[in-house]
Amino acid sequence: MKHLATKMAAVAAVGLAFTAPALAQDSDSPGPAYYEALKGKTVGFVPISMGFDLTQGWLAGMQRQADELGYEIIVRDPNWSVESGIQAINSLIAEKPDLLVIQNNDNRSYNRLVRRAISEGIPTIQVQQRVQTASDAFIGPDWFDIGTKSARAAVAQCSGDAGPSNKVAIVQGALAAPASMLMMEGIEATLAENPDIEVVSSQASDWDATKAYSITSTVLKQHADLCAVIGFWDVADVGTSGAIREAGLEGTVSLITSGGGKRDAACDKISSGEFTVYHSYNVAGQARDLNAAIKMLLQADIEAGSAPFALLSPLTRITADSLSPASCWTLEEIAQSGG
Repeated sequence: MKHLATKMAAVAAVGLAFTAPALAQDSDSPGPAYYEALKGKTVGFVPISMGFDLTQGWLAGMQRQADELGYEIIVRDPNWSVESGIQAINSLIAEKPDLLVIQNNDNRSYNRLVRRAISEGIPTIQVQQRVQTASDAFIGPDWFDIGTKSARAAVAQCSGDAGPSNKVAIVQGALAAPASMLMMEGIEATLAENPDIEVVSSQASDWDATKAYSITSTVLKQHADLCAVIGFWDVADVGTSGAIREAGLEGTVSLITSGGGKRDAACDKISSGEFTVYHSYNVAGQARDLNAAIKMLLQADIEAGSAPFALLSPLTRITADSLSPASCWTLEEIAQSGG
């Protein structure tokens, strides 16, 4: 009897193993429709360039999800060329993907293309910077908020007797880039409330580390008592920090910057003293938001462009005092976890 009971229990377990999925299919589980809506779809991705940490992190997160759910990501890399980007987007629109993800260089160049994609029924996500035309989704930071927080950090470092002087330099990004324009609006609004802060220089680096180095080096020669530099992107501010270090002023001149929070570009530089205050919009979190938006739009039975929404990236303020192992990410971590 004991052996018979054991055999009957085994048979019952096997039966349950086969019937449980069937029961799930017959229930109200969203699983079947969810997987079916995503399987076999195509997502076009046109970044500014695939040669830096933001785009590499987004793609690593998106690719992991695409592999898991059975859809394809088509990447067209314009390598910083607006003309090549226009050609890439036009080509993708002609191929009729199920969704487009676009990173804009400025607030105008891809405006007509976003309108065209939407008019042809292709849901479109704009990431990091948005053109004047709203698309189905925007994933990126509140740049005005980054500018505000950066200026407040400079005020804390330089107002009154806090620093060597009340002098601040600003190393902008590209003048036509929405990120740079909105950050400047936030900085100017904040500094208008703090008239003791003197802005001795405000110049555009065009997101280039060599230009940022040259600008900062010149400013430091003109103002040896400079208190702080507000930079607009960690990649360019490698040049800014190099100029400060070369002038022998590391630890005296504060460098306030922002970026995607990659470990070697952010936390390592906070730890070494190259950056003083860092505002991270966390590319790993942005990859999760991109993946969520992709899944929602591929499932939604709505007209492209009819219900635009935004997922703004929360900011994390990183300093030497707040630095922790969880403050930053690596590309390998995003590839493994999807964000």
